[in-house]
Parts: sequence; structure tokens; C-alpha cells
Amino acid sequence: MKESFFRSMTWLHTWVGLLVCWLLFLIFFAGTISFFKDEITIWAEPETHHVKQQVQRVQSQAEQINYVFAQLQQQAPNSLSWRINLPEPRNPVLSYGFAEPKQPGQRRAPFNYTHLDPNTLEQIPEPRETKGGNFFYRLHFDLHYIDVFTARIIVCLASLFMLVALITGIVIHKRIFKDMFSFRANKGSRSWLDAHNVSSVLALPFHIMITYTGIITLIFMLFPYPAETVYEDGLKQMFEEALPINKRAKPSEEQRPLIAINDVLDQIYTKSPNADISYVFVRNANTATSQIVVYLATGKDVVDNGPRYLFNGVTGELEASSGEDWSASAQFYDSMTALHSARLAEPLLRWLYFFCGVAGCAMIATGCIMWAKRLRERLKADQKPSFGLKLVETLNLATLMGLPFATAAFFIANRLLPLELAERADKEILVFFLAWLAMLIIAVSGREKHHWRYSAWLNAIACFLVPVVNALTTDGNWITYLLTKQWALFGIDSAFICAGLLFLLQSKKIPSHKTVINKAKSNKNRLLKEQQG
Repeated sequence: MKESFFRSMTWLHTWVGLLVCWLLFLIFFAGTISFFKDEITIWAEPETHHVKQQVQRVQSQAEQINYVFAQLQQQAPNSLSWRINLPEPRNPVLSYGFAEPKQPGQRRAPFNYTHLDPNTLEQIPEPRETKGGNFFYRLHFDLHYIDVFTARIIVCLASLFMLVALITGIVIHKRIFKDMFSFRANKGSRSWLDAHNVSSVLALPFHIMITYTGIITLIFMLFPYPAETVYEDGLKQMFEEALPINKRAKPSEEQRPLIAINDVLDQIYTKSPNADISYVFVRNANTATSQIVVYLATGKDVVDNGPRYLFNGVTGELEASSGEDWSASAQFYDSMTALHSARLAEPLLRWLYFFCGVAGCAMIATGCIMWAKRLRERLKADQKPSFGLKLVETLNLATLMGLPFATAAFFIANRLLPLELAERADKEILVFFLAWLAMLIIAVSGREKHHWRYSAWLNAIACFLVPVVNALTTDGNWITYLLTKQWALFGIDSAFICAGLLFLLQSKKIPSHKTVINKAKSNKNRLLKEQQG
């Protein structure tokens, strides 16, 4: 404990923020991008770009489901799992797939997907293999290359650190509203402090909401004990009771015909005449234990999951449902997840989420740069920087400049990697991490201003290359997307152009190596003249 409460809070704010700032930057950065994960996936699959959004989308769903069921009965009547993805406002493509037999060593059965134009029900070319926006979505809480359980525990702890940093930050800011309008340019660490304050205060409600709801979404990782105390089988039994539609029947050898899907749809439309169906699952098709699960869209409700129904696949009897009569606590949990993921958000609100996420990245980045800057300014002329300062400066450059560079490389790889490349989606991700590694090597080689300048140049070039490579390898480009009102594609290309301009501006603002040397020589000569009288 320091000599005063204020100093204790300042110390706590500094260290809980610094210890995990690079991990928090990764979580915020990937999470911010994943607000547009569906749009990124569309961009990453140019084979689907010509598919138009249906005007009567909801009214066509029954016809589409019937057509796909007939196709699946012909293609995979005995598959253990069918899945139908209906078109929705953020993805106009109709797709269906069935599970192929699992091979030895495979954790999950691979799915064989077919993609259709919902307007004509004609098959479209198979999209290239890519993780698309789902990579960034999973990255922000699974961290990739790390065991999922371990990764989520790490993310949970980092989020708790973030929440503590936010609360202590509010406590130590005596002039929180004045800070919003204060920025002193070219004042060294003071300028970074002002930038940290402005980016913190401007989106403070968002920072608190996204951190708190992020912890809530993974709360059972941190606090499983209440469920383990109440239920004999712990969390597994709790989730089975909360979500009975997830209870899977064991596969059966007894063959029984699947009920006509119209009998199931009639029950759905009787309950909800304007039902907007998102997905349909079939388990153990054409057997005595077959099940049909229907998921409805959430609409404008502040919930993460809409109503879901489980039907007996032989008799058509409704066996279970979720999302209609949830308890207050279950509804609260689902609402928190919805607020965090922003899946309920319309485009304007989603962009607001995005810019608040960018402010969060700026808040974290300015905080860790400011810490290193202050230590640098306190060094005496003949004093060498400590290992800790060098480590922080290296991680700052590698993370803050490396993640944008790796993201641009991921998008470029999506266009340039051969379509027939084995495990192509994994190769895109490998390019992402190799690009990040390249920036780490630059950071290890040096952390001076000119290294930041070169890194900004590299980022600017990489960002500008994304729309250029896209235009050279597909039928569309930034201009045609604007003319044909393909806003998702236009938005992503525009985002990279804006990012490229910002990095270009940053490279101009950072003085070159020669400028720094000349300025040092000038100061040295001025001091000598003053000493000589």
C-alpha cells in the first residue's frame, strides 16, 4: 500500500494495465474486427459475390427448406448430421451440408457443403477454403495455437485485469470530463497521457460494457463452483437442463423414415406466423432416433439466441424448446452475451461498436507507449536502458504495429494463395502469424523512432495492397462495389484504404533517422557554444 489511496490506485492502474497490455491489445484488436466477421467472410469468398439479397427472404424459407431436404435425402440419407443455413441479411447465400463418416484420428466429422443461389436454387461455385472473419472472432478468446481451455482462462484473467484498470483509472482521474477535451501536442509523455485520457474517456461506457460482458460470457470458466455444488454432474448437467434441445439421442441401427419437413414447419408457423428461420439441424436422419432442431433469428431482441425447437424426427412431436420461457438469470446471461457480440446490431450501431473498439485499442496502445516513454525521459545522458524497458519497447513495436500488418497479410493471402492448396484456410492463418513474427524480428533489431517509421511504411503499403490485390484477382473492385451498392465489400476495402492513409500520416509524423541525428548534433553544438561563452 502506498502512502495515500490515490497513489495506491495509480500504482494499481499502471501495473494491472502494463502486465497484460499486449494481450489486451490483441483481444480488443481481434474483437473489434470480429464485429464484422460475417462481412469479412463474404469478402473472403469472392465466388459468392454475385449472389443478390432476396427481396422476399423470409417468405421463401419454407420452399428452400423443402428443396434442400429433398437434396439431402438423395445425397446423404444415412448421414449422422444435416445442416441447413438459411440466407440472412448479412449473408445472402443458402447452404446445406451433411457429415461424412469420421476417419480414425479425427475429432469431428468433416462436413460436405453445397452452396446455392437462393433466388434460383442453382448451385454456385464452391467458395475457396477460408476461415474468413471467424478466425478473428475465435482469436479474440481462443488465442489460436493454444489449448482452448487454457486460452479462455488466460483471456478471463486478462479481462479481470482490464476491469480493475478501468475502475482505478476512473478513480485517479479527478478531471475526467476536462480530460476529454485536453490534448497537448509535441509534449513527449504528456501528449501520450492526453491521448490515453481522450481515448479512454470518449468511449468509457463502451469499455466498461465490453469488458464486463466479456467476463460474463466466460463466467463459468472462472466460477464453476455454484453449478458443481448444485448439480451432480456439474456444468454439463446444468447446461442440459437449461438447453434441453442440445440433448442428443444416440445413433440407432433401426431405419425409420424422416417425417415430412412441412409437418414440422407447420408447427413453427402456428406458434410464430412470421418466423425467421436461421438454421435447421437434423441428427441421425432416417433412423428411429432422428431429431430435427429449428433455430429462429433473434430479430431486434437483445438476446444472443432466438427461440429453438427440438422435434422428434419420426413422429414430428415437439420434444423441447428454448428461449421462450427462460428464467430471469438465463435471460440476463444471454442478453449480456448479445451486448458483447453485437450480433443484434444494425449496420450503424455495428460501426459505433467498431469505432469504440478502435478507441479501446488506442487507449491500450497509448498506455503502454506512455509507460516506456516516461522511463526513457527519466534516463540520464550516460545511463543505459534496463532490460525491462527494452522488453516493453520491443513488445510495443511488435504488437502495436505487428497486428495490423499481420491482418493485411491475412487478407492478401486470401487472394494470392492457390485455390487448390491443401488446408488452405490454415495456410492463411499461418501467413498471419508469419507476418506478425516478421514485425517482431524488426522490433528485436531496434526500437528507435526510425524503426517505428519503417514499420508504419510497411503497414501503409500492406493496407493499400489489399484493395489493389483484390481488384486484380476478382471481378470487383472498390469502385464497382460502390456503384453496385455492395456495402460489405466496399466497407472492407474502404477500411483498409483509411488504415493505409493513417499509417502513411503516422510515418510522416515520425522523424527520420537523419532528422533525429541532425537534431542531436545541433543540440550538442548549441550546448558547446553555451559552455564556451
